[in-house]
Amino acid sequence: MDNQWNILEKECMKCEKCNLHSTRKNVVIERGNRQAKILFIGEGPGAREDESGIAFVGQAGKLLDLALGSMGIYEKDIYICNIIKCRPPNNANPTDEQAKACMPYLKKQIELVNPLVIVLLGSVALKRMINSNLTITKNRGNWMEYEGIKVLPTFHPAALLRDEKKKIVFWKDINKAWKSITD
Repeated sequence: MDNQWNILEKECMKCEKCNLHSTRKNVVIERGNRQAKILFIGEGPGAREDESGIAFVGQAGKLLDLALGSMGIYEKDIYICNIIKCRPPNNANPTDEQAKACMPYLKKQIELVNPLVIVLLGSVALKRMINSNLTITKNRGNWMEYEGIKVLPTFHPAALLRDEKKKIVFWKDINKAWKSITD
């Protein structure tokens, strides 16, 4: 298994499938436990992630960590990654080309982690993983499926920084996903 992770990391590091390779500082592959039962998927790295090469270490990541920690869930319990592995300029949403280029890497991550539950963080993850016509506002908190794996979409932690009213339902969604693997 370690060999498959090494191969994936090397492929990501040398990737030039889309234009983002020319502006990235670091490829941002993951954070957390590669054997976790719950996998979180965001949209793409921000400035802090691009600097560090580690997923979800900026403001949104810190907010996610606080929410998880309040439920007794820590980095050792989760695996987190993004639709794309390189930061788009100005934190733009990934284009179709960028998302399609990274999708094989993400699918391999999902295969290797083999989680019981996937939590999709935000509309970009929901649209790319399930259906481009879905909206996060109407579909958050509702169970879905991706290749036989239970999926629960919720707000991206960055949305909570803009609208604190979303924090309670976000917390409830994360709790629902966590309880589905621990009950």
